[in-house]
Amino acid sequence: MAPRVVVVEADGGSRGNPGPAGYGAVVRDSETGEVLAERSESLGTATNNVAEYQGLIAGLRAAADVDAAEVDVRMDSKLVVEQMCGRWQIKHPGLRPLAAQAATLVGRFDAVRFTWIPREQNRHADALANAAMDAAAGRPTPPASLGAPASASAPTGGASTGSDPATAPASWEPRPSFTATRLILVRHGETAYTEQGRYSGRGDVPLSERGRAQARATAARVAALAPSVAAVLSSPLSRCTATAAAIAGAIGDVPVRTEADLIECDFGQWEGRTFAEVRQQWPGEMDAWLASPRIAPPGGESFTQVAERVHRVVGALPKAYPGETVVVVSHVSPIKLALRDALAASDAFLHRLFLDAAGISVLDMWPDGGIAVRTVNDTAHLAAL
Repeated sequence: MAPRVVVVEADGGSRGNPGPAGYGAVVRDSETGEVLAERSESLGTATNNVAEYQGLIAGLRAAADVDAAEVDVRMDSKLVVEQMCGRWQIKHPGLRPLAAQAATLVGRFDAVRFTWIPREQNRHADALANAAMDAAAGRPTPPASLGAPASASAPTGGASTGSDPATAPASWEPRPSFTATRLILVRHGETAYTEQGRYSGRGDVPLSERGRAQARATAARVAALAPSVAAVLSSPLSRCTATAAAIAGAIGDVPVRTEADLIECDFGQWEGRTFAEVRQQWPGEMDAWLASPRIAPPGGESFTQVAERVHRVVGALPKAYPGETVVVVSHVSPIKLALRDALAASDAFLHRLFLDAAGISVLDMWPDGGIAVRTVNDTAHLAAL
């Protein structure tokens, strides 16, 4: 059977810039034009370009859901097409993590091609986006057609030009901190495996005595950084839940909520082994793993797979806790991946950043997709241990 080739048509926009925003995406069979999937969602307040990128991301996810091997992406956003093709720089920090997320999804397919099309050729996605914008603005109306191309009379609410801060060539202005959701990312305290330099993935290795002392010191530091915390989220493994419980107690007994998607990467057959042991027994596999986030250890999980589940958790927090502070207690790999995307860094970042046990990183996330990384791997609170 020939590999499935699909067409993704995507659009997004806002009523005002920023303003009530939404996106729409359609997946079609490349030969018949049959609609295989539709996606649309209201985004609250966002810019046109943020909405357009969200439409692209939704379309690529939908293409993966129908088992596409190759994708032809067609959008009327010149900005998104040129940036995804690498011809234009991504100067606005609010778009960089979205572009990085889209690039990660692109890597799941054998081939992805981007083409700019006029808006009149993108009516179906445009109609879905307009319906989502109407819903965001509090006046929901059904799209012109679902399952078939929209009529020529469908409203056009796509991206405007000139006024979007994401298209500005100059630098961005900082947003007021009270509008951001602040994430305090905490790596768990030490375990016996941490001290011995062993891969520690899904195995439930408890905190060592030193790790428990680190958790207490970290709790005091977080309480000083954020006297008011809306939620404490934790990986379900005990080295994280114990660290999270100490933090929650220090800031006023905030309940700890475990999130399965925050669990460490599954290192498969490498679990419990040192880097030297893995290098000796699996030299080829180790080289491939270091070279690409899409490669998994034998019997384990790739960083690309970890990134997808981490994004589900982190990406939902600004909507769930707007303008509040959330503590996230997790492991090296999930925290590195969250920071990689926040900084729009390359995959090489994953093997160049060192995160200490009980280290703290802080980032702010705004409703329009803007991100500011405030701190990476702060360990000053551990100096006395």
